[in-house]
Amino acid sequence: MNERTIPVYQPDLSGNESRYVNEAVDSSWISSQGSFLKRFEEMFGAFIGTPHVTAVSNGTVALHLAMHCLDFQPGDEVIVPSFTYIASVNTIVQAGGTPVFCEVRSSDWLMDPEDVISKITPRTRAIMPVHLYGAACDMDRLCAISKEYGLRMIEDCAEALGTSWKGQHVGTFGDVSTWSFFGNKTVTTGEGGMVATRDPALLRKMAIAKGQGQDLDRRYWHSVLGFNYRMTNLCAAIGTAQMERVDDILGRKRNIAAAYRKELANAPVQFQTLPNEVVSSEWLVSLLLPKGIDRDRVMKSMGDLGIDTRPVFYCAHHMPPHARPDLRLPVSEDIAARGISLPSYPQLTADDIERVCNALKRLI
Repeated sequence: MNERTIPVYQPDLSGNESRYVNEAVDSSWISSQGSFLKRFEEMFGAFIGTPHVTAVSNGTVALHLAMHCLDFQPGDEVIVPSFTYIASVNTIVQAGGTPVFCEVRSSDWLMDPEDVISKITPRTRAIMPVHLYGAACDMDRLCAISKEYGLRMIEDCAEALGTSWKGQHVGTFGDVSTWSFFGNKTVTTGEGGMVATRDPALLRKMAIAKGQGQDLDRRYWHSVLGFNYRMTNLCAAIGTAQMERVDDILGRKRNIAAAYRKELANAPVQFQTLPNEVVSSEWLVSLLLPKGIDRDRVMKSMGDLGIDTRPVFYCAHHMPPHARPDLRLPVSEDIAARGISLPSYPQLTADDIERVCNALKRLI
């Protein structure tokens, strides 16, 4: 008898998700207005530690909206890790900026502050720390760089709900932060995102721009160029139910990550190594295979055994739309070539984790 397939991720929808969606349907408020939108925003803002949040339709438009409202001009440079999901880079270009790729650290796979400094030019307008896989960038160092050089900071927190640096939730350090609620995120709305800021004036600007530029106090008066980036009440209903259980979901994901590290402690693999200042959300358990191992072959063999895996992100400077043939980022390139993500969803059992680890160890 074949064992069941273990996916990389599936959302936990065992709370009030169905009930709240039905309530939204029964109310007839299924588009971009309704009571669940306010509830979701308030719960999310309270969780990360700022009331200045507004929900949007996905994490990618959250990034674009944030940069649009920071008034980027053609030629403005944004320093961003090349080792990141492509949306971090695409949206810089879409907002009129120029991505400048920096290196990551070999320990935590995140933005290297020293390389950031080396990439600053008179055209540099902002830096974009990306908190990958639930880890947190060195916010002490990056905030100091931002202040010293007068740079804006956009925190990409798509994968970091529940992550903190020295007890402060990520996304509350920079000028603006962006979040994703895609189906594989710690909290999901199916599709959805959020922008957050410490600046109420910037929040108002983003709230106007996300709704076709319509004035918040004058219906059908469009005072600025805007977009249709609004979240639906149906999505917010799911998000509200998810936020009710976010601490439980995070606890289970942290236990899963700890179990993986214990099971693979003697295997020749390398996990992200986080400093003591970081509490990770452990969004996706990822590791580096030994050098010389054919990652694609390992992943294919894992799939044949009914275990889904996925590669970590490829470097953006290798992608055709953003290719930099002369750029060498050896740490990023090594991680991108050897990294693999394991099943990490909250409902994983101890037997599931043992099965994944045993298969991986055999194949290595």
